[in-house]
Amino acid sequence: MPFDIVIPEIGESITEGTISTWYVQVGDSIAVDQPLFELETDKITTDVPSPTAGVITEILTGDGADVAVGAVVARIDDSASPAATAPVATEPAPPPLPPATRRVLAEEGVDPAAVTGTGRRGQILKGDVIDHLASPTSGGTISMIPTVEPTSQVATGSGRSVRRVPMTRLRRRIAERLKEVQNTAAILTTFNEVDMAPLLALRAKYKETFADKHGVKLGFMGFFIKACVEALKDFPAVNGFIDGTDIVYNDYYDIGVAVSSERGLVVPVVRDADRLGFADIEKRIGELAKAARDGALTLEQLSGGTFTVTNGGTFGSMLSTPIINAPQSAILGMHNIVKRPWVVEDAIEVRPIMYLALSYDHRIIDGAQAVRFLVRIKQLIEDPARLLLEV
Repeated sequence: MPFDIVIPEIGESITEGTISTWYVQVGDSIAVDQPLFELETDKITTDVPSPTAGVITEILTGDGADVAVGAVVARIDDSASPAATAPVATEPAPPPLPPATRRVLAEEGVDPAAVTGTGRRGQILKGDVIDHLASPTSGGTISMIPTVEPTSQVATGSGRSVRRVPMTRLRRRIAERLKEVQNTAAILTTFNEVDMAPLLALRAKYKETFADKHGVKLGFMGFFIKACVEALKDFPAVNGFIDGTDIVYNDYYDIGVAVSSERGLVVPVVRDADRLGFADIEKRIGELAKAARDGALTLEQLSGGTFTVTNGGTFGSMLSTPIINAPQSAILGMHNIVKRPWVVEDAIEVRPIMYLALSYDHRIIDGAQAVRFLVRIKQLIEDPARLLLEV
């Protein structure tokens, strides 16, 4: 009998999505939990599995179609025998490849059988192909991989052309949220500068021992997240948000870390950062960054967050005014480290300096609070022992 395939509820705040790619066609035999199509929402991209076995009889929407939660997008005859309509497989079929993975495999001429998949049910992700190409035993080289495919190209008659590419649902949502927060919040930014010499010396002294013991590199982000947690404890309004006419104070510390991915900027969350050690924070960041690169972040990993840290310094940014990640009330911007003249006890020395920026919502955070919050972070980074002693 016919069985409707509908867009499932993925998260409380997600009401629609876009079907990126169908993995099946009319007439295909499918098994229970076999991925049918890739669904892109404004937060995550995920495979939608079949709730039943049978044969695809109708596909009602095509690739690129916008669909609402609950919409019927295909029908399956669950009374049909898959064995009668398809040859018997000698072994389970491998999970379908995401579009980004197929594109990279084709461009680099890589045999999927040579790549070890780390996705669900062994699915090969784009990051797996990149890791394979970077492997000394692969014999391959990584080329420049385009991040978008033009849907139309119009010649101008002068040897030049323009491309028109539809915005992804994530990019559309990013644009909406950024404009929304600018229209709603009273955003100001305060700045400070930090002498990174003590922290660099600490890392240089213990980085090898730290890596040997914990299996992860000792980076900067762990120190900054720890410093933010301590500062948030001193200034709880920075960890809160406005809800109507109320101020909600969060008594926990879920720190969002802005990560650049192929699909755009995403902000996975390091939960309960106050309960984690430096090694746990660095491991968690590494896991989230890999998931972002592979397009494998879950809704749970992206949901919530009470405060956000973004590091434009990894791209060479000297100074910026980051935009608040609504409904949060503040965001810390880190920047690149540059050697600058620095006064130390009336003498000028060359020191590695980082500029910090704190953008905040003036409706809930007073200017004095914002300045003192940023000064507190400066104190903790310039004297890392304070983080261990919590002073």
